[in-house]
Amino acid sequence: MNVSTIHDIGYRHYDGKRLGRAYVTRSIFVHNLRAAYGLGRPARAKVMPFILVGIMLLPAVGDIAVVAIAKRPEALFPYTRYQFMLQLIISIFVATQAPVLASREIRFHTVPLYFSRPVGHVDLVLAKLGAFATALFALTATPVTLLYVGGLVTQVPDSGEHLLHYLGGLAACLLLSLVLAAIGLVVAAFTPRRGFGVAAVIAVLIVSEALVSIVQKIAEHTGHWTMSGWLGLCTPFTLVDAVAVRLLGGKEGVTVPSGLRGGAVALVLCALIVAGSVLVLHARFRKAGLS
Repeated sequence: MNVSTIHDIGYRHYDGKRLGRAYVTRSIFVHNLRAAYGLGRPARAKVMPFILVGIMLLPAVGDIAVVAIAKRPEALFPYTRYQFMLQLIISIFVATQAPVLASREIRFHTVPLYFSRPVGHVDLVLAKLGAFATALFALTATPVTLLYVGGLVTQVPDSGEHLLHYLGGLAACLLLSLVLAAIGLVVAAFTPRRGFGVAAVIAVLIVSEALVSIVQKIAEHTGHWTMSGWLGLCTPFTLVDAVAVRLLGGKEGVTVPSGLRGGAVALVLCALIVAGSVLVLHARFRKAGLS
């Protein structure tokens, strides 16, 4: 006859504060924001993002120096154009960091661990999208802010108008960050291998930009200027540029649709891209969470 013995091994009930769903979501956001810049990871993970940050700042620093030395405030870069002038650097940042946030957990099947805590699929998607958009906003808005401060120090005339242009530049940075974060995460989520993810994002952002630009030039050469402007909405940078030019008072740098209608259509497309990416990422992470 077997006699069972009960052993007291010292388990205790948890009587502390239960932080809940909001705390978990915030923790995911902070973790992914740090990961976008390699913080909390090995030193080699920090090299690429911080090199790109330095490259983003260099033209702003040089421009401020020229304005200060030459006393030519009109030489200050337009705030709504700065991020589009450096779109190659921003594209590289998106391509290299989107897989860090979206594909590693899918590749190593760690997504189910998130849902062992009180966090929903939408919470996870919004935390990741918000973290990557914040990282991109910091990348794009920091040099624009540096230009603004440099303009004030060098006594750019009409500070009220100067401030309005700066706020328009920040709005363009925010919109661009949301659109690029949405596209980058969606592409990376379907390419678990980081190398493939980097190549896929580069193809979507840079190759598509080049192809659409070629088609636009052909349309302009044949006299179809209106068509050329609308074709620009097929690429994320030109799409946001259309909003910046038509709705935020930015200076036109590339061919975009004319009038407020063109800007409104571009803004609606930006909203659809972000909303659509949330739905796609929700389905992707939900499926990965079941595997």
